[in-house]
Amino acid sequence: MTRATARIVLLSLAMATGLTGCGKFASEKSAQQAREDFFEEQEVETDRTKIFSMFIKPDREEVGEVNRYLWNASLEVLNFLPVETIDPFSGVVSTGYGTPPGGGRAYRATVYVTDSALDARSLNVALQSRGGPVSIDTQRAVEDAILTRARQLRVADLGM
Repeated sequence: MTRATARIVLLSLAMATGLTGCGKFASEKSAQQAREDFFEEQEVETDRTKIFSMFIKPDREEVGEVNRYLWNASLEVLNFLPVETIDPFSGVVSTGYGTPPGGGRAYRATVYVTDSALDARSLNVALQSRGGPVSIDTQRAVEDAILTRARQLRVADLGM
């Protein structure tokens, strides 16, 4: 390293070190203000507009924004399929190929629970076999089985 390069490096380091002390008091004030702003933002509102409010007093029938009975029923009805991805907050279950008990054809399913209501509009099921899409009757039978099981789970929870 030449003397000129060494001087430039040392001068740059000295200037950088000197500038780090500038504005110290202003940054403490802004840090304090940032802390106050952070805690003001974290106050829980009763209308569930904050992310932290999802964990306070959860509804009995909801996991995130999906109906827990539909969610659990879809996992129970399709328990013969290996789960590949699962996200209870968005309501998506994606499975791999599996053969139902007593059946010879392999299926895979994607279940999407779109709402917290316990009705057919909240449930979307897409079935596929290794040969392509399945018949609408098969898909509807799986949806009906999930909805029936969800209603059974709800009745069991309510103690009827």
